[in-house]
Amino acid sequence: QVQLVESGGGLVQAGGSLRLSCAASGISFSINVMDWYRQAPGKQRELVATITSGGSTNYADSVKGRFTISRDNAKNTLYLQMNSLKPEDTAVYYCHTWRPSYDAYWGQGTQVTVSS
Repeated sequence: QVQLVESGGGLVQAGGSLRLSCAASGISFSINVMDWYRQAPGKQRELVATITSGGSTNYADSVKGRFTISRDNAKNTLYLQMNSLKPEDTAVYYCHTWRPSYDAYWGQGTQVTVSS
């Protein structure tokens, strides 16, 4: 049974920082691509950051230079360090995992609210 459990969300003032975590089980974590997505009220879910099994990363333009995605394969955990947060970063953040020819999975999401 695959489980992706996000944590670390909360309420923070603009300019502040949060670190999200995603604990994974039931998957071959070290060989899966891991992503963070977010969905703001009334908007489509969007890709925020990706990290491959080899550690290559990619970011949405809106978060480049402020967010850092990382993974700890020994702990089966994905992270998203978010700095210099802005009100427009307010959203539910989701952990997502996939690899070619296999099913993709989503976590339940964690709310991030940035006040101005």
